[in-house]
Amino acid sequence: MQQLNNVIQGSESAFSAQEYAQRIQRTRERLNAAGVDVMIVTGPENIFWLTGQQTPGYYTFQALVLPTEGDPVFVIRQLEYFNFIANTFISDAAIYQDGDNPVDFLVALLQQRGWLTKRVGLDKRGWFLPVAVYEALQSRIGSLADTAGVIEPLRAVKSPAEVEKIAQAARYVDAGMQAGMAAVRAGADENALVAAMMGAAIATGSEYVGMEPLVSSGPRSGVPHGTWRRRVLQDNEPVFLEMAAAHDRYHAALMRSAWLGRPPAIALEMEKVCQEALQAALDAIRPGATCAAPHIACQQVIDRAGFTDNFKKRTGYSIGVSFAPDWGEGGILSLYSGVNTELQPGMTFHIPPALRIYGEFTVGVSETVVVTETGYRQLGSLARPLTCL
Repeated sequence: MQQLNNVIQGSESAFSAQEYAQRIQRTRERLNAAGVDVMIVTGPENIFWLTGQQTPGYYTFQALVLPTEGDPVFVIRQLEYFNFIANTFISDAAIYQDGDNPVDFLVALLQQRGWLTKRVGLDKRGWFLPVAVYEALQSRIGSLADTAGVIEPLRAVKSPAEVEKIAQAARYVDAGMQAGMAAVRAGADENALVAAMMGAAIATGSEYVGMEPLVSSGPRSGVPHGTWRRRVLQDNEPVFLEMAAAHDRYHAALMRSAWLGRPPAIALEMEKVCQEALQAALDAIRPGATCAAPHIACQQVIDRAGFTDNFKKRTGYSIGVSFAPDWGEGGILSLYSGVNTELQPGMTFHIPPALRIYGEFTVGVSETVVVTETGYRQLGSLARPLTCL
């Protein structure tokens, strides 16, 4: 076990060295099947899943170079080196300085290791691969195999240990949402709600999350993805709350709605439909069903109620390892029409049906769930009905 300046290798790792070795081996099997000899991994989620490395500093260049044979090498900025030691069990790091050109540094490494004569793969569709970096790599290396989709199917099915981390995050979310609901009152502002939500989640154990809470009130709540802006809550108006929490980078999320006073009949009807649509989606989850099945079940409830035009989105998305700008893994799997990937035990999803009249209000409810051998398991524990105060 390496120790450097009192930093012990792997001391802050989310999993054991054996777990990461198994993940790397499974990835290598998929690389071999794709005819790729060396893969360059730049996305922080995939890097974390393969190695345990995590840092808020992924805005600077980092890359895991994974050959199908031999040890992987981590290309990393000097400032992140000790973070890398604490989080991973990888012994080989290639460290560049702030004055270095990271692409030149990476290409030189590939040349030194004899990998430029091999078939090199790169995730060309990663969020964290700037066009300039991709074009520079392509010009220096030549043809690059697209290895997008090599790691993601492995990440989609969580191990029991991964599910437990998501379940722990769900407990933090429960605490945060309870605190947020308790802070809803006329005269309070949206910032007070978010402060209560995040304060409680962090106090319970949450780390920093991949995306901020979505909290809005009054007419602002009728705008999708609106969030807090100091607005003061008034009597007889809606409040929308959605948040995530994280444990070892594994996320869970939750959506709930509240109303100060008695909601109008249309809001009560929409909220009732959301509840029924969520349950219909959950009841459609079972191994062997497609990812489209829960969405179709949800959409049918909404369509029968006459709210088709108020629901123009997917029913849910994969959730697990995340870094900003998102708390979900929607790029891996969506619960939506035409997505024919079969559900498997260990897949985890956030399912947030919401209905809104744009510019007036939103009502919604959600759960984070894991697919089981017989159906699903809900990871949160909070009551679902609209909270009226």
